[in-house]
Amino acid sequence: MVFSSHLFLFYFLPLALAGYYALHRAPQRWRNIVLILTGYAFYGWAEPVFMALMFFTTLVDWTASLIIARDDWMIWRAWGGPVVTLERSGSRSRLQKSAVTASIVLNITVLGFFKYFNFGIDSFNALARTLGVESWQWNTFFDVVLPLGISFYTFQAMSYTIDVYRGEARAMRNLADFSCFVSMFPHLVAGPILKFSFLADQIESRTLTSEKFARGAAFLALGFSKKILLANPCGKIADLVFQTGSPECFDAWYGAVAYAFQIYFDFSAYSDMAIGLGLMLGFVFAKNFDSPYLATSVTDFWRRWHISLSSWLREYLYIPLGGNRRGVVRTYINLILVMLIGGLWHGASWNYVIWGGIHGSMLAAERFHGKHGPFHRLPRAVQVGFTFLVVVVAWVFFRAKTLPAAIEYCRCLAGLGQAADGAGLIAGVIFQPYYVGSFLLAAAVAWAAPQTWDWTRSLNFGKAVVLVALFWLAVVVMTTQSYNPFIYYIF
Repeated sequence: MVFSSHLFLFYFLPLALAGYYALHRAPQRWRNIVLILTGYAFYGWAEPVFMALMFFTTLVDWTASLIIARDDWMIWRAWGGPVVTLERSGSRSRLQKSAVTASIVLNITVLGFFKYFNFGIDSFNALARTLGVESWQWNTFFDVVLPLGISFYTFQAMSYTIDVYRGEARAMRNLADFSCFVSMFPHLVAGPILKFSFLADQIESRTLTSEKFARGAAFLALGFSKKILLANPCGKIADLVFQTGSPECFDAWYGAVAYAFQIYFDFSAYSDMAIGLGLMLGFVFAKNFDSPYLATSVTDFWRRWHISLSSWLREYLYIPLGGNRRGVVRTYINLILVMLIGGLWHGASWNYVIWGGIHGSMLAAERFHGKHGPFHRLPRAVQVGFTFLVVVVAWVFFRAKTLPAAIEYCRCLAGLGQAADGAGLIAGVIFQPYYVGSFLLAAAVAWAAPQTWDWTRSLNFGKAVVLVALFWLAVVVMTTQSYNPFIYYIF
């Protein structure tokens, strides 16, 4: 189930809100239980068996947190006994260290198996063929199916036990409260990746106000409109161009930039809708995008793009690896290594690793030249343009299905590729007024329009009219579109 569907907007969401608000005078725990039930229904809609996997990892992480918080833990005391917040500087017992290790290993193992098993087998078999030892190939009789959103909810659950171990979060005494954090449907399958400490107090106590609900509805309407009116048509352009394999040079740039717009408006739209749904339920989530295509460097880009992921990578990978505290060379290695892992987090493909390597190398290069290097003395427009160029080229590896396809596409961008037979025929579709207009509108919104976060701070009658008009226009357009993917569901 996706947010941008009739099923969600006109059936699931109204029923979920009705059940939730029917208990607005009931104890907070009952509303949390409603969120758990709706979260599991949302997650298990496509494949119910994965609900058991999510519950299993939730139970293990919750149990580990109780062991960490009290090393004299007993399960029958956990429900009623006090749960403490550990001192950050306090020493940890062997039992506590074992508990946090078990939580991390379990989450990484589950994520690694479902996400990288097929990739590992395919890579091993390809290496065997290259070395001429085909007999070494491992032929399995099954393919592992990737559960939706497993990268997001495992990262969130894993950060919880780490924060409890560090003394930065309280262990939740009640399993239902922690389950609510993991399974809450607004951020369940595509983020934002929220730290438990950010939501802990809200899970236990939050207010439902008309102001929150109105702003949440505004977020939802704008996110839905961006998805349908901007991301989908730009995605159609990108798909047609990338499917040609070797497009003409101008078409290649048109398709690459269209994909940059698609992935931005697709994902930022989902984040807008998630934030809006959270507000409608009384939660305040963190901002996840900050006009990333206005970035003046790749470093600045990662302060603006998927902020929750870049924050998670910095706090739970970059800093534990040593950050910038172990010398200049180690700092560069850490930057590149974290981005390589970030690329692999997105998917089991060498293309994602290369995408991460491009960004990591640029982060290291920018740190080497410092804030006062020659690049930063250029006009701001030049900095923004060059950064966007790097990001677009990196997106080619993110979008192309195979590494040879990505390399060939880059050759086309450089004007060195040989256009495939019939490549020019796609011009009759991608340069139709509807697609060109959508492309130009996407560019205008990306570089000139106010952000949803800022525009919705204050609402009035005029804005309400705009929101209603955009929402119903998007609904009408959605009924005519056969193309309505959501990119980050595969991650």
